[in-house]
Amino acid sequence: MLAAPTLVTAAELTAAPDARADVPSPEITELVDLNDVLTAAALPTSGLVTVRVDEDGTVSFALPRAEVGQGITTSTAMLIAEELDVPVARVRVTLADARPELLFNQLTGASNTTFATFTPIRVAAALAGRRLRGAAAAGWGVPLSEVRLRAGAVVGPGGRSAGIGAFAKDAAAVRTERADVALKPRGDFAVIGRPHGRVDALAAVTGRKRFTMDLDVPGALPTMVCRPPTINGRVRSVANADEVRAMPGVTDVVEIPTGVAVRAATFGRCVDAVRALKVSWAPGTAEGKSDESVRESLRAAEPPIVLPPLTKSVEGRFTFHFRGNSALEPNCAIADVRDGRAEIWSSLKSPVVARQTIAAALGLPVGAVTVHVTEGGGSFGRKLFFDAALEAARISQKTGKPVKLMWHRADDSRQGRAHPMATSRVRIGYVGNTVVGYQQRHTGVATDLGHGLGEVFTALAAQLPVGDIGFAQTFFHLSQSLPYDFGANSRLLNEVDKGFNTGSMRNVYSPDVACARELVVDRLAAAMGRDPMEFRRDFLRDERSRAVLDKAAEVGGWGRELPEGVAQGIAFHSEYHSRNAVLVELDCRPETVDRPIRDGVGGPRVTRAVVVVDVGLTVNPRGLEAQMLGCLMDGIAQTLTSSLHLRDGHFLEASWDNYFYTRQWNTPPEVKVVVMPDTTGHPGGAGELGVAAAMAAVACAYGRATGTMPTSFPINHGTLSFEPKPTVPPVPASPTDGLDGLR
Repeated sequence: MLAAPTLVTAAELTAAPDARADVPSPEITELVDLNDVLTAAALPTSGLVTVRVDEDGTVSFALPRAEVGQGITTSTAMLIAEELDVPVARVRVTLADARPELLFNQLTGASNTTFATFTPIRVAAALAGRRLRGAAAAGWGVPLSEVRLRAGAVVGPGGRSAGIGAFAKDAAAVRTERADVALKPRGDFAVIGRPHGRVDALAAVTGRKRFTMDLDVPGALPTMVCRPPTINGRVRSVANADEVRAMPGVTDVVEIPTGVAVRAATFGRCVDAVRALKVSWAPGTAEGKSDESVRESLRAAEPPIVLPPLTKSVEGRFTFHFRGNSALEPNCAIADVRDGRAEIWSSLKSPVVARQTIAAALGLPVGAVTVHVTEGGGSFGRKLFFDAALEAARISQKTGKPVKLMWHRADDSRQGRAHPMATSRVRIGYVGNTVVGYQQRHTGVATDLGHGLGEVFTALAAQLPVGDIGFAQTFFHLSQSLPYDFGANSRLLNEVDKGFNTGSMRNVYSPDVACARELVVDRLAAAMGRDPMEFRRDFLRDERSRAVLDKAAEVGGWGRELPEGVAQGIAFHSEYHSRNAVLVELDCRPETVDRPIRDGVGGPRVTRAVVVVDVGLTVNPRGLEAQMLGCLMDGIAQTLTSSLHLRDGHFLEASWDNYFYTRQWNTPPEVKVVVMPDTTGHPGGAGELGVAAAMAAVACAYGRATGTMPTSFPINHGTLSFEPKPTVPPVPASPTDGLDGLR
């Protein structure tokens, strides 16, 4: 308790292992997975997370995570409202600035937020409720047992009642003290488990929600960067810096490690200046590379697969191309670096690491750097990286002026983060009706994990050169699971190239790994003469998994008669203590595949989808449904249309108009999300859960509809349906009026 005119409480927790050491298991993720590791890393500082009750009766909480559209401010408000018995609308959830004392407790990723904060936030809220009741009991001279919290008020015997704010000051204490508290039992939940709309929905749809570019920081002018024509190229020389500096509205032109920065009165002036710059560039780190050359290097690095003798086997080898890691909100940040201090505003999922890195880059003590976490317009894992914040800080330091940096969409497509290209080879051995072994070798361009997730295992390990991939292999094994009893199994990761800017795109390795696995499971079922759904059901490890698969088959009408060229696909995925099954129907008929699409590729269309999810305990069913819908769209995109084309050391895509995330023409008109009844007392991970099964289900449906198992993703990658924009200048011209881009 802290002495203040408000009540502040925090939770101190003790970890208790759930797994029994004497229960053997072939799956390490059944004992401990990445989510468990992140939660354990956050646990020591959970007592520093505080709930505050103000005298006006509102409850405030600074969430040490990043809200990027996933709805965690809503679910957090629900947890607090449940334990304090206040209306959700009275709970104000903001985002905490970078707090170095929180260590690993301020990292957003791996579907960990609700999993890790579920108990600490409730404990802090419950402690606040106990203190309020105690203050009321003392003031009224009644026993504590006769005082209750109800709908934002404290009520007592004899009709006594007052708003919780009336006791906030008296409930505060002048010393830290240990206290026991009982959390509300599940049977009494009135908020948790009930559908609730987003607390920020009205602000979002009316334009009142404030993102980084909405902030008015005095003196911060629009800033953009002229970037190289190939990935990670470097500036050799600038031929006309003074000429560009003299252009209307331009205030500064400075070189930074990633290009040439321009600060001007408007972003339109910035675009004009960037296009006018004449820069000589040194080669980049992917110079001369293409889809074909990277694929050959991956195949050459693939570890061998060996199965026991006297077994039959089925196998498949798959290629997954680079995919864009751009969010809908352009990469952006505001920085003010002057007088020996720095202040940064940006949407950051690892603000503590960002603060440390920016301080080192600027040559400032960490204490001289303040990092404000703003709400973000999407992420896909992109905001685990703080590229824009670091650039903005460097530009501000070099100019001596505040800057409002925004990347052009072409910047993020070509120089931003990409999901690494990979190959995955799967072989499953069987004798008669018995599966005796499963082996998978996943080989990819290295995934950059040195952004905060890496620091959980130690940041040093994430920076090891290729050849010693102990860190990446650990991450891989803690995030991947085989949900089927397939005998002895072995899954290995190999990474070969750090020349690309890669990122932990939503679900990291799982979509590719699960897609390859589920396709070969379909092939194995066919080899054994089994129905694909029934085959999966027989080999799934537990009843929770079978129930989810059964529900998907039931709701989706598995096996129903469909026209020739239209087929169902079903897939299953489990991770982070949650289960997910997806059933889709895919139309691969010529009249669908060959339909004309303006400036795009037609191809197959998912016409119907059923997503079934069991996360153990659901905090907000409406939010979970929204997460699953987003995961489904991700999965459809990665199977059918969504990729970057690498040619001569650069990506051809330059914006969302030629990067084909799921569009209206391949979005299913019929979608059903089924949230299963609670099966445990604690929420599992959900934010990434649905991508892998969705991608795999669409791929399996394609194989059944066409009679040919797909082996390269996305399926339409081979068709380039647009004319690539030039790389010099690096960004297209601004429209001459506001309508040109819509015509």
